[in-house]
Amino acid sequence: QVQLVESGGGSVQAGGSLILSCAASGLKYSSYYMGWFRQAPGKEREGVAVISPSGSRTYYADSLKGRFTISRDNGKNTLNLQMNSLKSEDTAMYFCAAAAFVIQPFRPANYNYWGQGTQVTVSS
Repeated sequence: QVQLVESGGGSVQAGGSLILSCAASGLKYSSYYMGWFRQAPGKEREGVAVISPSGSRTYYADSLKGRFTISRDNGKNTLNLQMNSLKSEDTAMYFCAAAAFVIQPFRPANYNYWGQGTQVTVSS
């Protein structure tokens, strides 16, 4: 049974930082693309950052480049998202997801497994 469990969300003031983590189990973690997505109330789920199975390639939403950093530890089956200079518009539920193969990294339909999400709230 595949499980993806996110943690690290919370409330922070604008300009602050948070680190989100995702612990994966039940899958051959090092073979999967891993991604962070987010969904704000009334909006569609959007891709934030994706990392290749080896960690050699990363992809970021254009609007987030330079503020967020995705990383993974294949020895520990964990995924992280370092979020800096947070803005109120970053407020959303953040999800980690796993995909065996991706053509379009930010297309949610590519992803086979999803976590339950962790809430990030940024106050201005």
